[in-house]
Amino acid sequence: MARLRERAQHDGAGGPAEGGARAFVTRDALMRLRHRARGFSFLPRQPVHSLLSGRHASRLRGRGLNFEELRHYSEGDDTRTIDWLATARLGTPHVRVYSEERDRPVLLVTDQRSAMFFGSRRAMKSVVAAEAAALAAWRVTALGDRVGAIVFGDRDMVSVRPEARDDGAVRVIAEVARQNGTLAAGAPLPGAEGQLNEALRRAERMATHDWLVCLITDAAGEDAETARLVTRLTAHNDVLAIHIHDPLERDLPDVGRAIFSSGEAQIEVDSSSASLRRRYAEERAAWRARLTGLSRRRAIPVLGLSTDRDAASQLRELIGKRTERRATSASGARDG
Repeated sequence: MARLRERAQHDGAGGPAEGGARAFVTRDALMRLRHRARGFSFLPRQPVHSLLSGRHASRLRGRGLNFEELRHYSEGDDTRTIDWLATARLGTPHVRVYSEERDRPVLLVTDQRSAMFFGSRRAMKSVVAAEAAALAAWRVTALGDRVGAIVFGDRDMVSVRPEARDDGAVRVIAEVARQNGTLAAGAPLPGAEGQLNEALRRAERMATHDWLVCLITDAAGEDAETARLVTRLTAHNDVLAIHIHDPLERDLPDVGRAIFSSGEAQIEVDSSSASLRRRYAEERAAWRARLTGLSRRRAIPVLGLSTDRDAASQLRELIGKRTERRATSASGARDG
């Protein structure tokens, strides 16, 4: 995504100017999000208003059952667990014994490339992605599952093996904050767009079976190879996409003459041109439609997080249980 500079930057679009977008996030700030990681869940049962319960969204797998043993039927055993094929083969009643999986690994593939170092309102896309990763990490570990991550920038890419409890969340947050702190204004490094597909390849190697792979990115650089890699990931895992976007990417503002850059190339355009703004909006709409089609064909839920609003509030609205509303109603009923 090209970056809008000069006059737009003074309006907060791409720089840490006072009153504009928050450019960086610290480890301490992400640690403090622990107390806001509530009111939403990645478990399969979702409220009817949740985007995860939509017609085209997969019902995310919950904890499953592991087969432990086949043994003789004993008085008091649930007859529904009888293995009739084994019973017929062995001549005596046998039952299949299962145990619930202890946890479910969650992998947060988090984008911290320089293309994410852009924002026109509350925060840079990179900051919102970091906040989403931290909120997810705290929520996952609070529910007893393990969390790991693949955090990637223009050149650097680090894998964090899944761990449970605070250790897992803290390790993910530390790496996200470290890479966020290395971002700076300027052209993306050569090959940065290819990092998305490389992160997906690494995710495929890590996520062997029945993981939840959460992609936190603006999808810059996605192509046919991206679709192929995501398809392979969904064969044995659940995939959830958190798409980070900025209002300025949807509609080009009328700021007069401005300089756009993408990589090393720069061009000056007159953004006051109505036809230019219309073509820009049409191209962005077509790109979003293509991403939507990709997600629907592969039953991947997509949660859109905007840079102009608080990340925790958006997650609660998109996949939350509206616990605060229920608590308020219950309190009012008691008072009445």
